Amino acid sequence: MQFYFAPLEGITGYMYRNSYSTFFPNVNKYFAPFIVPSTRGEFKNRDLNDILPENNQGLVLIPQLLTNQGKDFILASKKIKELGYKEINLNLGCPSGTVVSKNRGSGFLAKKEELDAFLDEIFSASITKISIKTRIGKDSPEEFYELIEIFNKYPLEELIIHPRIQKDFYKNHPNLKVFKDALSLSKNPVCYNGDIFTEKDYRTFTEEFSVVDKIMLGRGLIANPGLLMEITEHKKLNKKLLKDFHDKIYEEYQRILFGDRNVLFKMKELWLYLITLFPDNEKYAKRIKKAERLRDYDEVVSSLFREREIKE
Repeated sequence: MQFYFAPLEGITGYMYRNSYSTFFPNVNKYFAPFIVPSTRGEFKNRDLNDILPENNQGLVLIPQLLTNQGKDFILASKKIKELGYKEINLNLGCPSGTVVSKNRGSGFLAKKEELDAFLDEIFSASITKISIKTRIGKDSPEEFYELIEIFNKYPLEELIIHPRIQKDFYKNHPNLKVFKDALSLSKNPVCYNGDIFTEKDYRTFTEEFSVVDKIMLGRGLIANPGLLMEITEHKKLNKKLLKDFHDKIYEEYQRILFGDRNVLFKMKELWLYLITLFPDNEKYAKRIKKAERLRDYDEVVSSLFREREIKE
């Protein structure tokens, strides 16, 4: 099985990826949070820094683009290729309202003729290999059966399918019936993405879909950094390893970012997920959320690791 780490804007940047790979070496590919390319092919400094090879040494990283303009995709592809990358991922999965309102991400799925023309343009340019991360439709799962006909026209590196529609966001359950159909209909390699939060989730999925050899995990890995260790080695995440991982990220943010507020903003985002590892976590979660100085944050996190064990 190949394991991919899904991108999550605001969390899985290069500092997080480097820290994660130091302690948890089970990821085969990391996907960078999406970049919205400009009409002139220029990148924001933040976006460029995130994919610079020197900031991602030892990692297999796939940059991701979010756009519905072929020329913008092609210009950005040329710049990404110059950095040494051979594959770019197209984001057709983001369900955010602000993204969808501009017919990007999963909003682009509703514009099938435009999507087909866009794919024809970027594949004709043939700058790099292209993979696609997609949902199964915008408003209805039945949309997927037209979408797969479009995807099948092009030589994708792989098709990563999150079997929800845009309107689901992350609610309801992944539509495994449509995913099963995708496996038989797709002419391109398929990767599964969606709701693998525990080792049991993984076992249940792979028992039903034994032919799947690529799985992308996102929120499950962020909430439990040791999930792949549990899946591949049957070892539970221990508190010391989690603390070492936390401390590494924390040190990296303090090294790169300026001021308590910026560091705390990043750590608080991460704790929205990590806090679920601990039982009776409400008072700690509130204190982390209210922390305004690093010393306040240090105090509550030290208390949490000292007073609580990771729940079974």
